[in-house]
Amino acid sequence: MVNKYPIKYLTIKGFQSIKNLEKFNLTNLNVLIGPNGAGKSNFVTYFDMLNRLVEQDLQEWVTKRGGADRLLTFGIKETKELMSHVHFGSNGYQFSLEPTDEGSFVFTDELLFYQDRYPDGYSIGSGHREAYLIDDVDFNQPYRMANYTYASISSWKIYHFHDTSDTAGVKRFGSIDDTRFLRRDGSNLAAFLYRMRQDDRDTYDLIRRTVQLAIPFFDDFILEPRNLSSDDQQIRLLWRQRNSDYPMWPTQLSDGSIRFICLATALLQPDPPSTIIIDEPELGLHPFAITLLASLMRSASTQTQLIISTQSVPLLNEVSLEDIIVVEREDEVSVFKRLDQHDFESWLEDYTVGELWEKNVLGGKPK
Repeated sequence: MVNKYPIKYLTIKGFQSIKNLEKFNLTNLNVLIGPNGAGKSNFVTYFDMLNRLVEQDLQEWVTKRGGADRLLTFGIKETKELMSHVHFGSNGYQFSLEPTDEGSFVFTDELLFYQDRYPDGYSIGSGHREAYLIDDVDFNQPYRMANYTYASISSWKIYHFHDTSDTAGVKRFGSIDDTRFLRRDGSNLAAFLYRMRQDDRDTYDLIRRTVQLAIPFFDDFILEPRNLSSDDQQIRLLWRQRNSDYPMWPTQLSDGSIRFICLATALLQPDPPSTIIIDEPELGLHPFAITLLASLMRSASTQTQLIISTQSVPLLNEVSLEDIIVVEREDEVSVFKRLDQHDFESWLEDYTVGELWEKNVLGGKPK
């Protein structure tokens, strides 16, 4: 089994509003704050691109985003290359992309790093349109480096539980076998919980009790497969209230309740990704549920790396200043800054972290 590592530091150059983020350190808990349009969502989108890139889906992802010109800082005329380096464990991965005339990207270089053995990187190719990372294009390349690199990056998961409409995947039937990992939109939540109840009852019960704290009338999930054929079983997220055995549908839960269930499952899952990225998890949550969410985040960060983008003052009140990354827009590009707890000790005697943000003492003033 290949070990999967969280991110130590990363460099991003020429990606949307992130013109030059150089060797930026990430810790176990990273909470991004800043006004709308500062670049927090672009930081999250970068990880979406990276995940699609290593899975050899870059060109399709770029096309759906409107082409290379929409992704380069200030467009193709101003930025000729998108470059990034990610370091994790003893390994590193670097790639450079140039735009093509038809609006796609081509790799100008793709490099692997390992400790001091390859200080300048080991090139696995150039001139290709999709990553070579999981291909045997060169049998002389260090297979273990490529294996570790792919395993780590592909394990980093972005969760986006904002869609809770009646047609959202989390409310519909899905395959009972879709359990390898929790999907980014929670569309396989029922199957994921069903398998967990079978294989890890303690964690399942912990999730159930946590949901009960946020939704007092909630009792348990009803996870009963239906057989469409001998080899096709599907399952849906039903539930029941306290003191009742009547099955309730997911549409009978509020949007915030559905999102909290997804978040609790993501943060309490027994074998979490090495890095989890969530954009504005507080959306639609009751203030008490946000406090619970902060507790889940702190606990999860002891086992996995979290990157959270937020606009929530109550959520900030539950984290340390040293967990915060302030994102601001300067000269039309995103600037990322970490805070030092010692610089604000006198302020913290009278104010919470959230209040300091509201007063613009921390920077990244909310709007």
